[in-house]
Amino acid sequence: MDRPIPENEFDRLLQLSDYDLDHIKLEDHVKDLAKLAAKVAGTNISLVNLIDAYTQWTVAGEGIPAMQMPREDSVCQYTIMGDKPFEIKDLTKDERFNKKLYVTDDPNLKYYWGVPLKSESGLNLGALCVVDTESKYISPEKVALLEIIANEIVNRLKLMKTVTFLQSEVQNAREKQEQVAHDIRGPIGGIIGLAQIIKEKGDKNQLEDVLEFIEVIQNSSKSLLELADEILSSKEDEGKKKPALNPDSEYNLLTLKEKLKDLYEVQGEQKKVELSVEVKGENQENPFPKTKLLQILGNLISNAIKFTPSGGSVTVSLALAETAGKKELLVEVKDTGAGMTEEQIEAILNGKGNTTKGTSGEKGYGFGLPLVKHLIDGMGGTLKIDSRPGAYSRFEVALPV
Repeated sequence: MDRPIPENEFDRLLQLSDYDLDHIKLEDHVKDLAKLAAKVAGTNISLVNLIDAYTQWTVAGEGIPAMQMPREDSVCQYTIMGDKPFEIKDLTKDERFNKKLYVTDDPNLKYYWGVPLKSESGLNLGALCVVDTESKYISPEKVALLEIIANEIVNRLKLMKTVTFLQSEVQNAREKQEQVAHDIRGPIGGIIGLAQIIKEKGDKNQLEDVLEFIEVIQNSSKSLLELADEILSSKEDEGKKKPALNPDSEYNLLTLKEKLKDLYEVQGEQKKVELSVEVKGENQENPFPKTKLLQILGNLISNAIKFTPSGGSVTVSLALAETAGKKELLVEVKDTGAGMTEEQIEAILNGKGNTTKGTSGEKGYGFGLPLVKHLIDGMGGTLKIDSRPGAYSRFEVALPV
Protein backbone atom coordinates (compact mmCIF):
# COMPACT_ATOMS: atom_id res chain seq x y z
CA MET A 1 0.00 0.00 0.00
CA ASP A 2 1.39 3.42 -0.98
CA ARG A 3 2.15 5.75 1.90
CA PRO A 4 1.01 9.39 1.89
CA ILE A 5 3.79 11.89 1.22
CA PRO A 6 3.05 15.65 1.20
CA GLU A 7 4.08 17.45 -1.96
CA ASN A 8 6.21 19.83 0.11
CA GLU A 9 7.75 17.00 2.18
CA PHE A 10 11.38 18.14 2.01
CA ASP A 11 10.43 21.71 2.96
CA ARG A 12 8.27 20.31 5.74
CA LEU A 13 11.14 18.26 7.15
CA LEU A 14 13.49 21.21 6.79
CA GLN A 15 11.06 23.39 8.76
CA LEU A 16 10.77 20.75 11.48
CA SER A 17 14.56 20.49 11.74
CA ASP A 18 14.76 24.27 11.99
CA TYR A 19 12.86 24.06 15.29
CA ASP A 20 15.77 21.89 16.52
CA LEU A 21 13.56 20.07 19.03
CA ASP A 22 14.56 17.54 21.64
CA HIS A 23 11.49 15.29 21.77
CA ILE A 24 12.20 14.07 25.29
CA LYS A 25 12.09 17.61 26.70
CA LEU A 26 8.82 18.69 25.11
CA GLU A 27 6.33 16.90 27.35
CA ASP A 28 6.36 19.41 30.20
CA HIS A 29 5.76 22.26 27.76
CA VAL A 30 2.64 20.90 26.04
CA LYS A 31 1.20 18.19 28.31
CA ASP A 32 -1.40 20.57 29.73
CA LEU A 33 -2.64 21.27 26.20
CA ALA A 34 -2.90 17.54 25.45
CA LYS A 35 -5.00 17.12 28.59
CA LEU A 36 -7.19 20.06 27.61
CA ALA A 37 -7.73 18.58 24.13
CA ALA A 38 -9.00 15.29 25.57
CA LYS A 39 -11.32 17.15 27.91
CA VAL A 40 -12.73 19.30 25.10
CA ALA A 41 -13.24 16.31 22.78
CA GLY A 42 -14.55 14.01 25.50
CA THR A 43 -12.11 11.25 24.55
CA ASN A 44 -10.01 8.91 26.66
CA ILE A 45 -6.79 9.75 24.83
CA SER A 46 -5.17 12.75 23.15
CA LEU A 47 -1.71 12.92 21.59
CA VAL A 48 0.67 15.62 20.41
CA ASN A 49 2.61 14.02 17.55
CA LEU A 50 5.57 15.32 15.56
CA ILE A 51 6.43 13.44 12.37
CA ASP A 52 9.92 13.33 10.87
CA ALA A 53 11.22 11.32 7.91
CA TYR A 54 11.07 8.00 9.78
CA THR A 55 9.19 8.33 13.05
CA GLN A 56 6.05 9.65 14.68
CA TRP A 57 7.08 11.06 18.05
CA THR A 58 4.36 11.40 20.67
CA VAL A 59 5.89 14.22 22.68
CA ALA A 60 2.96 14.53 25.08
CA GLY A 61 -0.26 12.66 25.68
CA GLU A 62 -3.26 12.24 27.93
CA GLY A 63 -4.42 8.74 28.78
CA ILE A 64 -1.31 7.17 27.29
CA PRO A 65 2.43 7.69 27.88
CA ALA A 66 4.70 9.49 25.42
CA MET A 67 5.97 7.04 22.83
CA GLN A 68 7.23 6.65 19.28
CA MET A 69 6.20 4.49 16.35
CA PRO A 70 7.28 4.03 12.73
CA ARG A 71 5.75 6.75 10.61
CA GLU A 72 4.22 4.23 8.23
CA ASP A 73 2.13 2.73 11.08
CA SER A 74 0.60 6.04 12.16
CA VAL A 75 -2.77 7.60 11.39
CA CYS A 76 -1.41 11.12 11.70
CA GLN A 77 0.68 10.63 8.55
CA TYR A 78 -2.63 11.17 6.71
CA THR A 79 -3.53 14.21 8.82
CA ILE A 80 -0.41 16.10 7.72
CA MET A 81 -1.39 15.66 4.08
CA GLY A 82 -3.85 18.57 4.23
CA ASP A 83 -4.95 21.71 6.03
CA LYS A 84 -8.20 20.44 7.51
CA PRO A 85 -9.04 18.04 10.35
CA PHE A 86 -8.89 14.35 9.45
CA GLU A 87 -11.44 11.95 10.95
CA ILE A 88 -11.91 8.18 10.93
CA LYS A 89 -15.11 7.12 12.64
CA ASP A 90 -14.22 3.42 12.84
CA LEU A 91 -10.60 2.28 12.58
CA THR A 92 -11.70 -1.37 12.71
CA LYS A 93 -13.41 -0.98 9.33
CA ASP A 94 -10.63 0.95 7.59
CA GLU A 95 -8.26 -1.37 5.72
CA ARG A 96 -5.39 1.07 6.22
CA PHE A 97 -5.49 0.61 10.00
CA ASN A 98 -7.64 -2.37 11.00
CA LYS A 99 -4.61 -4.66 11.30
CA LYS A 100 -2.51 -2.27 13.36
CA LEU A 101 -1.71 -3.36 16.91
CA TYR A 102 -3.28 -0.26 18.46
CA VAL A 103 -6.57 -1.37 16.86
CA THR A 104 -6.39 -5.17 17.28
CA ASP A 105 -4.70 -5.08 20.69
CA ASP A 106 -4.45 -2.77 23.69
CA PRO A 107 -5.62 0.03 23.67
CA ASN A 108 -8.09 -1.26 20.99
CA LEU A 109 -8.72 2.12 19.38
CA LYS A 110 -11.79 2.73 17.26
CA TYR A 111 -12.19 6.49 16.77
CA TYR A 112 -9.66 9.04 15.47
CA TRP A 113 -9.79 12.80 14.90
CA GLY A 114 -6.71 14.88 14.15
CA VAL A 115 -5.74 18.40 13.13
CA PRO A 116 -2.38 19.45 11.64
CA LEU A 117 0.16 21.37 13.71
CA LYS A 118 0.91 24.09 11.20
CA SER A 119 4.07 26.22 11.40
CA GLU A 120 4.16 29.96 10.81
CA SER A 121 5.06 29.31 7.16
CA GLY A 122 2.15 26.94 6.62
CA LEU A 123 4.01 23.62 6.83
CA ASN A 124 2.67 20.74 8.93
CA LEU A 125 5.03 19.68 11.71
CA GLY A 126 2.76 16.94 12.99
CA ALA A 127 -0.73 16.62 14.42
CA LEU A 128 -2.85 16.99 17.53
CA CYS A 129 -5.19 14.01 17.68
CA VAL A 130 -7.92 12.73 19.97
CA VAL A 131 -8.73 9.01 19.93
CA ASP A 132 -11.05 6.67 21.77
CA THR A 133 -12.17 3.07 22.08
CA GLU A 134 -15.74 4.15 21.29
CA SER A 135 -17.33 6.20 18.52
CA LYS A 136 -17.43 9.95 19.14
CA TYR A 137 -18.90 13.07 17.64
CA ILE A 138 -16.78 16.21 17.47
CA SER A 139 -19.13 19.17 17.11
CA PRO A 140 -18.15 22.31 15.13
CA GLU A 141 -17.71 24.17 18.41
CA LYS A 142 -15.31 21.52 19.68
CA VAL A 143 -13.45 21.54 16.35
CA ALA A 144 -12.87 25.28 16.74
CA LEU A 145 -11.55 24.81 20.28
CA LEU A 146 -9.24 21.95 19.25
CA GLU A 147 -7.84 24.05 16.40
CA ILE A 148 -7.09 26.84 18.91
CA ILE A 149 -5.27 24.30 21.11
CA ALA A 150 -3.27 23.09 18.10
CA ASN A 151 -2.24 26.68 17.32
CA GLU A 152 -1.15 27.18 20.92
CA ILE A 153 1.00 24.03 20.74
CA VAL A 154 2.81 25.47 17.73
CA ASN A 155 3.17 28.82 19.51
CA ARG A 156 4.93 27.07 22.38
CA LEU A 157 7.22 25.21 19.99
CA LYS A 158 8.02 28.54 18.37
CA LEU A 159 8.79 30.04 21.79
CA MET A 160 11.17 27.17 22.55
CA LYS A 161 12.85 27.74 19.20
CA THR A 162 13.29 31.43 20.04
CA VAL A 163 14.75 30.65 23.47
CA THR A 164 17.22 28.22 21.90
CA PHE A 165 18.25 30.89 19.39
CA LEU A 166 18.81 33.46 22.15
CA GLN A 167 20.91 30.99 24.14
CA SER A 168 23.03 30.43 21.06
CA GLU A 169 23.44 34.18 20.61
CA VAL A 170 24.60 34.53 24.22
CA GLN A 171 27.17 31.79 23.65
CA ASN A 172 28.35 33.52 20.46
CA ALA A 173 28.67 36.81 22.37
CA ARG A 174 30.95 35.15 24.92
CA GLU A 175 33.13 33.76 22.17
CA LYS A 176 33.28 37.19 20.49
CA GLN A 177 34.33 38.72 23.81
CA GLU A 178 37.30 36.40 23.90
CA GLN A 179 38.16 37.19 20.28
CA VAL A 180 37.97 40.93 20.94
CA ALA A 181 40.38 40.54 23.82
CA HIS A 182 42.84 38.75 21.55
CA ASP A 183 42.39 41.33 18.80
CA ILE A 184 43.11 44.34 20.98
CA ARG A 185 46.22 42.89 22.61
CA GLY A 186 48.38 43.08 19.49
CA PRO A 187 47.73 46.72 18.48
CA ILE A 188 47.88 47.98 22.04
CA GLY A 189 51.12 46.15 22.68
CA GLY A 190 52.56 47.87 19.61
CA ILE A 191 51.42 51.28 20.83
CA ILE A 192 53.05 50.73 24.20
CA GLY A 193 56.28 49.64 22.59
CA LEU A 194 56.33 52.65 20.27
CA ALA A 195 55.49 55.04 23.10
CA GLN A 196 58.35 53.60 25.13
CA ILE A 197 60.83 54.12 22.29
CA ILE A 198 59.70 57.72 21.74
CA LYS A 199 59.80 58.36 25.45
CA GLU A 200 63.36 57.10 25.75
CA LYS A 201 64.47 59.22 22.83
CA GLY A 202 62.57 62.20 24.17
CA ASP A 203 64.40 62.01 27.47
CA LYS A 204 67.64 62.63 25.63
CA ASN A 205 66.18 65.56 23.72
CA GLN A 206 64.42 67.17 26.68
CA LEU A 207 61.03 67.08 24.93
CA GLU A 208 59.00 67.57 28.09
CA ASP A 209 55.71 68.43 26.44
CA VAL A 210 55.93 65.51 24.07
CA LEU A 211 56.87 63.20 26.91
CA GLU A 212 53.86 64.23 28.96
CA PHE A 213 51.53 63.49 26.03
CA ILE A 214 53.18 60.14 25.32
CA GLU A 215 53.01 59.18 28.98
CA VAL A 216 49.25 59.64 28.87
CA ILE A 217 49.04 57.37 25.82
CA GLN A 218 51.24 54.80 27.49
CA ASN A 219 49.22 54.75 30.70
CA SER A 220 45.94 54.45 28.80
CA SER A 221 47.30 51.64 26.68
CA LYS A 222 48.53 49.80 29.73
CA SER A 223 45.05 50.00 31.24
CA LEU A 224 43.51 48.52 28.11
CA LEU A 225 46.13 45.79 28.01
CA GLU A 226 45.47 44.91 31.64
CA LEU A 227 41.77 44.70 30.82
CA ALA A 228 42.47 42.33 27.91
CA ASP A 229 44.73 40.22 30.10
CA GLU A 230 42.03 40.07 32.75
CA ILE A 231 39.50 38.77 30.20
CA LEU A 232 41.93 36.22 28.82
CA SER A 233 43.16 35.03 32.21
CA SER A 234 39.61 34.42 33.35
CA LYS A 235 39.06 32.29 30.25
CA GLU A 236 42.33 30.45 30.90
CA ASP A 237 41.30 29.79 34.50
CA GLU A 238 38.03 28.37 33.21
CA GLY A 239 39.99 26.14 30.86
CA LYS A 240 41.93 24.66 33.78
CA LYS A 241 38.69 23.70 35.48
CA LYS A 242 36.28 21.03 34.37
CA PRO A 243 34.41 22.62 31.44
CA ALA A 244 30.96 23.85 32.47
CA LEU A 245 28.02 22.46 30.52
CA ASN A 246 24.85 24.43 29.79
CA PRO A 247 22.29 21.63 29.36
CA ASP A 248 19.87 23.93 27.54
CA SER A 249 22.23 24.72 24.67
CA GLU A 250 25.18 22.34 24.85
CA TYR A 251 26.15 18.68 24.91
CA ASN A 252 29.38 16.91 25.63
CA LEU A 253 30.20 13.48 24.23
CA LEU A 254 28.84 11.70 27.29
CA THR A 255 25.52 13.57 27.36
CA LEU A 256 25.12 13.20 23.59
CA LYS A 257 25.66 9.45 23.94
CA GLU A 258 22.94 9.14 26.58
CA LYS A 259 20.57 11.34 24.58
CA LEU A 260 20.93 9.19 21.46
CA LYS A 261 20.37 6.02 23.46
CA ASP A 262 17.28 7.46 25.17
CA LEU A 263 15.77 8.51 21.86
CA TYR A 264 16.65 5.62 19.54
CA GLU A 265 17.11 2.44 21.58
CA VAL A 266 13.35 1.97 21.39
CA GLN A 267 13.51 1.85 17.59
CA GLY A 268 16.25 -0.77 17.80
CA GLU A 269 14.24 -2.87 20.25
CA GLN A 270 11.14 -2.67 18.06
CA LYS A 271 13.16 -3.95 15.09
CA LYS A 272 15.30 -6.36 17.19
CA VAL A 273 18.42 -4.49 16.08
CA GLU A 274 21.17 -3.88 18.62
CA LEU A 275 22.06 -0.20 18.91
CA SER A 276 25.34 0.71 20.60
CA VAL A 277 26.81 4.19 21.09
CA GLU A 278 30.53 4.56 21.84
CA VAL A 279 32.59 7.54 22.93
CA LYS A 280 36.20 7.61 21.77
CA GLY A 281 39.30 9.68 22.52
CA GLU A 282 39.75 12.57 24.90
CA ASN A 283 37.70 15.73 25.45
CA GLN A 284 34.72 13.63 26.53
CA GLU A 285 33.40 16.26 28.93
CA ASN A 286 34.20 19.36 26.87
CA PRO A 287 30.97 21.16 25.87
CA PHE A 288 29.89 22.01 22.33
CA PRO A 289 26.67 23.52 20.88
CA LYS A 290 23.82 21.06 20.34
CA THR A 291 22.39 22.88 17.31
CA LYS A 292 20.93 20.47 14.71
CA LEU A 293 22.86 17.48 16.13
CA LEU A 294 19.76 15.45 16.99
CA GLN A 295 18.27 16.14 13.57
CA ILE A 296 21.43 15.00 11.76
CA LEU A 297 22.38 12.02 13.91
CA GLY A 298 18.79 10.96 14.55
CA ASN A 299 18.04 10.64 10.86
CA LEU A 300 21.23 8.65 10.30
CA ILE A 301 20.43 6.27 13.17
CA SER A 302 16.78 5.83 12.17
CA ASN A 303 17.85 5.11 8.60
CA ALA A 304 20.46 2.58 9.77
CA ILE A 305 17.95 0.73 11.96
CA LYS A 306 15.36 0.72 9.20
CA PHE A 307 17.69 -0.91 6.68
CA THR A 308 19.21 -3.42 9.10
CA PRO A 309 17.47 -6.82 9.44
CA SER A 310 16.42 -8.26 12.79
CA GLY A 311 19.41 -9.65 14.61
CA GLY A 312 21.74 -7.07 13.06
CA SER A 313 23.49 -4.16 14.70
CA VAL A 314 23.98 -0.41 14.42
CA THR A 315 27.08 1.14 15.96
CA VAL A 316 27.54 4.86 16.57
CA SER A 317 30.94 6.26 17.56
CA LEU A 318 31.46 9.82 18.82
CA ALA A 319 34.70 11.78 19.14
CA LEU A 320 35.64 15.44 19.62
CA ALA A 321 38.80 16.79 18.00
CA GLU A 322 40.21 20.09 19.29
CA THR A 323 43.05 21.94 17.55
CA ALA A 324 44.01 25.61 17.77
CA GLY A 325 40.89 26.43 19.74
CA LYS A 326 38.59 24.86 17.15
CA LYS A 327 36.33 21.89 17.81
CA GLU A 328 35.18 19.27 15.34
CA LEU A 329 32.62 16.59 16.16
CA LEU A 330 33.43 13.30 14.43
CA VAL A 331 30.63 10.74 14.13
CA GLU A 332 30.49 7.35 12.50
CA VAL A 333 27.22 5.42 12.05
CA LYS A 334 27.72 1.88 10.79
CA ASP A 335 25.10 -0.83 10.25
CA THR A 336 25.03 -4.45 9.14
CA GLY A 337 22.14 -3.79 6.81
CA ALA A 338 21.11 -3.83 3.17
CA GLY A 339 23.89 -1.59 1.93
CA MET A 340 23.77 0.78 -1.04
CA THR A 341 24.98 0.96 -4.60
CA GLU A 342 27.36 3.62 -5.89
CA GLU A 343 24.41 5.23 -7.67
CA GLN A 344 22.42 5.45 -4.44
CA ILE A 345 25.39 6.95 -2.58
CA GLU A 346 25.92 9.52 -5.32
CA ALA A 347 22.23 10.47 -5.21
CA ILE A 348 22.42 11.11 -1.46
CA LEU A 349 25.60 13.17 -1.72
CA ASN A 350 23.92 15.20 -4.46
CA GLY A 351 20.97 15.88 -2.16
CA LYS A 352 18.56 13.48 -3.84
CA GLY A 353 16.86 10.32 -2.66
CA ASN A 354 14.42 7.67 -3.76
CA THR A 355 11.65 5.99 -1.84
CA THR A 356 12.71 2.45 -0.91
CA LYS A 357 11.63 -0.29 1.45
CA GLY A 358 13.39 -1.26 4.65
CA THR A 359 14.42 -4.79 5.57
CA SER A 360 11.03 -5.63 7.10
CA GLY A 361 9.09 -4.20 4.18
CA GLU A 362 8.68 -0.75 5.73
CA LYS A 363 7.96 1.92 3.16
CA GLY A 364 10.61 4.58 2.94
CA TYR A 365 10.02 8.26 2.36
CA GLY A 366 13.25 9.09 0.57
CA PHE A 367 13.94 12.40 2.31
CA GLY A 368 15.85 11.54 5.51
CA LEU A 369 19.36 11.24 4.08
CA PRO A 370 19.07 14.18 1.64
CA LEU A 371 17.94 16.25 4.64
CA VAL A 372 21.02 15.10 6.57
CA LYS A 373 23.27 16.16 3.68
CA HIS A 374 21.54 19.54 3.51
CA LEU A 375 21.95 20.18 7.25
CA ILE A 376 25.60 19.09 7.25
CA ASP A 377 26.37 21.38 4.32
CA GLY A 378 24.65 24.24 6.11
CA MET A 379 26.93 23.76 9.12
CA GLY A 380 30.07 23.65 7.00
CA GLY A 381 30.64 19.94 7.69
CA THR A 382 31.37 16.93 5.54
CA LEU A 383 29.63 13.61 4.90
CA LYS A 384 31.33 10.48 3.59
CA ILE A 385 29.53 7.23 2.76
CA ASP A 386 31.04 3.78 2.39
CA SER A 387 28.78 0.83 1.65
CA ARG A 388 28.59 -2.64 0.20
CA PRO A 389 25.24 -4.02 -0.99
CA GLY A 390 24.01 -6.80 1.25
CA ALA A 391 26.72 -6.21 3.85
CA TYR A 392 26.91 -2.77 5.50
CA SER A 393 26.71 1.01 5.23
CA ARG A 394 28.99 3.44 7.05
CA PHE A 395 28.34 7.17 7.33
CA GLU A 396 31.18 9.44 8.50
CA VAL A 397 30.28 12.95 9.59
CA ALA A 398 32.64 15.78 10.53
CA LEU A 399 31.02 18.92 11.96
CA PRO A 400 32.68 22.12 13.16
CA VAL A 401 31.02 22.91 16.48
